[in-house]
This record gives sequence, structure tokens and C-alpha cells, in this order.
Amino acid sequence: MKITDIRVRKVTKQGKMRAVVSVTFDNEFVVHDIKVIEGERGLFIAMPSKKSADGEYRDIAHPINSDMRGVLQTQILEAYDKASLEEPEGEDAPVEG
Repeated sequence: MKITDIRVRKVTKQGKMRAVVSVTFDNEFVVHDIKVIEGERGLFIAMPSKKSADGEYRDIAHPINSDMRGVLQTQILEAYDKASLEEPEGEDAPVEG
């Protein structure tokens, strides 16, 4: 699968979340609500999740292996950096993948 579109929506809230991202694969499948989060060691992505009955959060969609996670994180963070330079906060910034 190839990433064909990344849309970055920066958030203005206080806290560690910096953006919410949608990623399109092969112009046919999209995953919404991937979060860009500021951690102690820099930015990272968190996959979309849902709170379960036991109070824990479980990923709804996620990469199966670390190689794909690395590709996804690298491209999302590059798109986030590019969007940070180009777009005001709160607006979608499409970035070709």
C-alpha cells in the first residue's frame, strides 16, 4: 500500500496533542484521527483509538509491523512540519504522499 494523501489539521488546544491527521492509502482507503503528540523525546504519532468498557484505550486501526509504523510516522511528521510552515492552525493542509 502506498500513502497517496496526508491531511494535517493542527490543533490550538493546550496540551501535548499538536495535530490530527487523515492518511489515504492508494487513493482508496483512509484512516482518520491519527494524532501527532509532543512527547519527552519529540513528536510521535498515536493511532486512532476507542475507550473500551474496562476504561482502557484500544487502537481501532494500526500498522502490523514496525517497518510500516516507521514509514507512516516519518511521512506524517514530514507532512506536519510542512503544514506548520504553510497553514494557520485549525485548517486542513493536504500534503501529497
